[in-house]
Amino acid sequence: MSSRTDFSSGFQPAFDRVRTIVEARAGERQTPIVPPGNVAGRALVITVAIMTFLASLTIGAVSLVSKTAAEWQNDISREITVQVIPREGLDMDAALSSVEEVARATSGVTAAARLTDSATSRLLEPWLGGDLSLDELPVPRLVVVSIDAGAPPDFDALRTRLQSEVPEARLDDHRAWVSRLVAMASAMILTGIGVLVLVLVATTLTVVFATRGAMAGNKQIVEVLHFVGARSEFIAAQFQTHFLRMGLIGALFGGSAAVVLFWMMGLWTESNQARPEADQISALFGSFAIGWSGYLGVAFVIVLVGGLTALTSRFTVVRQLSLIDMLSPVEN
Repeated sequence: MSSRTDFSSGFQPAFDRVRTIVEARAGERQTPIVPPGNVAGRALVITVAIMTFLASLTIGAVSLVSKTAAEWQNDISREITVQVIPREGLDMDAALSSVEEVARATSGVTAAARLTDSATSRLLEPWLGGDLSLDELPVPRLVVVSIDAGAPPDFDALRTRLQSEVPEARLDDHRAWVSRLVAMASAMILTGIGVLVLVLVATTLTVVFATRGAMAGNKQIVEVLHFVGARSEFIAAQFQTHFLRMGLIGALFGGSAAVVLFWMMGLWTESNQARPEADQISALFGSFAIGWSGYLGVAFVIVLVGGLTALTSRFTVVRQLSLIDMLSPVEN
């Protein structure tokens, strides 16, 4: 008799809480098992927001690198350059004209035009200054050759013909740069996927510890509900709803912050196009716009983090309840 009295007194607060929940449900008023607002819940929301922000930045960066690399590759694949090395006694104008004629006569070439002296001076201005006379310096001259990307010319044959007509001509088809660019973009994408996986794993572990903490804080309520016959699915659904709400709130905050950051960076590059810093960023990342694919990726991350939070909490609760069943004393 005394042991039964001790058991009842020890679980009396939990019985009172369960009675409140049952009475509230009888009156069609929702009283959640897990308190909706506490310090642990707010900390979880902030943690999920940070994780989602990092994951969204990763998605945006991967989308940005992939899009910019594709643009670089398309630009490079549409043009090649022929460099004419100056030497003593070389008639540069005649050599450039010969290069243009040979290029235009080649199948797969759509246009060929020399780079003007003013354009060459602008290219060299950051290093040699504005008052530059090309006639006084042995500066190589360039001929830009536009090619048909669908049916490119035979570069080896074109190189041979150019060197036979103009021995000082050097053809650069940019294939080495394209291969390096593709390798760099692939490495960046793989790195981004790895970072995204690590962020999701960290989020899962955080939710596991938060769920265990919530169950520890409501241990007696959960045990009483479980012992009086409440199904594990019912108890797990309560925790799942609670953590789904917190996960979605944190994910929305983190994803929205990442979208705002990308949007502000795009506005900054557009408003500072004449400045060197913006020019360098534009050269690397274009207009710094992640596009619809990037925004859809951020939305997918938000939904994924919210769903992962809910499923992780449900799995953790079911596992904890199964451990309670295993540790419960067997009645004789």
